[in-house]
Amino acid sequence: MQDSQDVVHPGSMRDVALQASKSFKSSWVELGRVLYSIWKDKLYREWDYQQFDIYVSKELGIRKQTSLKLLRSYYFLEKEEPMYLQKEYAEDADSKEIPSYEAVDVLRLAKSKNIDEEDYAKLKDDLFVKGKDSKEIKRDLTTMMRQREEVDPEEAWQKKKESNIRRFIGTLKSLKREMDESKILPSAMAHEVNALIKKLESQL
Repeated sequence: MQDSQDVVHPGSMRDVALQASKSFKSSWVELGRVLYSIWKDKLYREWDYQQFDIYVSKELGIRKQTSLKLLRSYYFLEKEEPMYLQKEYAEDADSKEIPSYEAVDVLRLAKSKNIDEEDYAKLKDDLFVKGKDSKEIKRDLTTMMRQREEVDPEEAWQKKKESNIRRFIGTLKSLKREMDESKILPSAMAHEVNALIKKLESQL
């Protein structure tokens, strides 16, 4: 009996992922879409891979960090800028004009930093219209953040504090999920973690 890791049926989601990975430099959006479906539905487990990053590394030859950026960049576009995922845009835009996943990831980071709408609109225009690359977008974002800190250092400090608290809360929630699933640690400890999460959320 053949191992399921060796069986790839033509036309299946697994086959689509393989084909997309071979040309993702020119069509990363399609690969991001497929990987997001595979990650969300945990399809890789059907192919005898226990972890998503092992699947993309062994079967698609994509590093973990790259696959995470692809997932984040695709999900960001789907949630915040869905027009750029429409078929009409993909067909009208030359592959060179479609922003790289690295550049979209920088735009995602900009959105998460709660920059004002005008600055965000400028970065988006630089990315999708002017075609700036990830290094240029990152440099522009850094300049914007520095200028905002100079104008209102108290606001900048508050934003940084909130960002750190949110990141800490995210880490604790992930830890609690693992504790609940593994049931290795006492339930009392999970309650303590939950109480800490609520205390931190009250600071926002």
